[in-house]
Amino acid sequence: MMKNTIGNNIKKFRKESGITQEQIASKLCISGQALSNYETGKRIPDIYELIVLADLFEVSLDTIVGRKI
Repeated sequence: MMKNTIGNNIKKFRKESGITQEQIASKLCISGQALSNYETGKRIPDIYELIVLADLFEVSLDTIVGRKI
C-alpha cells in the first residue's frame, strides 16, 4: 500500500489554516466527500486542484505532494 502523503499534507495544512473540508471543497468546486477521499487516500486530486490547494495554503506544489529535493 502506498503512503498517503498528499492526503496527509492536505489535511495537515487544512487544519493548520483552520479551514473546514466544506470550505475547501467549495473553492475546488467538488463535494465534501471528494475532499474527504483525497485526505484518506482513496482518490488523488488532479494537477489543477493541487495548484489551487498550494495557492490556498501558500505552499509550493512540491510541499503539497511531499517532494523533497
